[in-house]
Amino acid sequence: MRPTIALAALALAAPAWAADKVKPAPPPPPYAGVYQPRGVDEIGWWREDDESERTLANSPKVIRDEALTGYVKSVLCAAVGADRCKATRVYIMREPSFNATMSPNGTMRVYSGLLLRVQSEAELAFVLGHEFGHFESRHTLQRFKQARSSTDLLAWAQVLASMNSYAATNFNSLQLSVYGGFYRFNRENEREADLVGLGYMNASTLRPQAASRVWRSRIAEAEASASMRGLKKPRFDRIAYFASHPPEAERATYLAALANPDGDGRDEGGDRYALATAKWMPIFLDDQVKLNDFGASEYIIGALAERGWTATLWHARGELFRMRGAQRDLVNAADFYSKAVALDPSHAEAQRGLGLSLIKTGRTGEGRAALESYLALQPAASDAAMITMTIAATGGK
Repeated sequence: MRPTIALAALALAAPAWAADKVKPAPPPPPYAGVYQPRGVDEIGWWREDDESERTLANSPKVIRDEALTGYVKSVLCAAVGADRCKATRVYIMREPSFNATMSPNGTMRVYSGLLLRVQSEAELAFVLGHEFGHFESRHTLQRFKQARSSTDLLAWAQVLASMNSYAATNFNSLQLSVYGGFYRFNRENEREADLVGLGYMNASTLRPQAASRVWRSRIAEAEASASMRGLKKPRFDRIAYFASHPPEAERATYLAALANPDGDGRDEGGDRYALATAKWMPIFLDDQVKLNDFGASEYIIGALAERGWTATLWHARGELFRMRGAQRDLVNAADFYSKAVALDPSHAEAQRGLGLSLIKTGRTGEGRAALESYLALQPAASDAAMITMTIAATGGK
């Protein structure tokens, strides 16, 4: 049987001491073979998705790395099973937001911002399993039909309102109710996909408790972002009327309660994940830093550093502080770049950042030396002329 929303409600209603009495999310039903679209609506959706995928295949946003794409698909297969994932085509998008989507025809888009934030195969497997849960439950088609029935109802109600003053008085209330029902329907789809994804995890060889940590991390990142911006601390335990997803705190709670306790000792695949994504982490971090969200970026860098500081992480932190640009930030940035260079003297971008930061804080001799090291490592750098002028302006040759 597919997990139901009743299970989530049970997990939320149960006090912490009774969480062990909640049954884990059940595994998915036996694989029934490759799914084929049914009915005019779904066939139409598939045709549109096929055309969209043809455009996607030529998009410059797609990361064309067969090793990385193959690895991400292998994590999906580890979660949902080899038979289920055969018909899935995975595309990794260079897009620094936390997201993944799956279309009705089996096209899965995985955003680089997701790969930056998750830290293990288990965390990634849950998110991909969640998206596959939408696919297997046909949520896209359900949402299309729900939206169509809602707009049809409002269209007829508007006609009646134009003909009757009493109906016109009540039209706004009906409109609010219909839209609220539509978003509530979307939230129920999200909860169901959560539980389908967790069911996959419970039946896999990966640790299902990682699913709850995904949402706890999202909460911590949002809090760090709001705090640095001077905004009020977000509420993660309330449902906005027009919210399309359940609150993060709710999701973290029921996913923790419905994870199979027997799976708590399973492998998460953290080391394998770090190795498979290492080549792209500098690029993903650079894209994140350029979003100009200091609190979120600082949180992400710190979370990644829990496994140990690397030259890549020190460099990213240096970039983050240097881009903010206050005098104290430049002093900190120089320190962070120095740590990166100490770990890896051949890290050209760290030498560049170190040189620029030192010069701006008055340490021109040391800064010039760092920039000279940068050019020695990257003589054909795109900014070589500018760096050469900077060296000359500070007394160098």
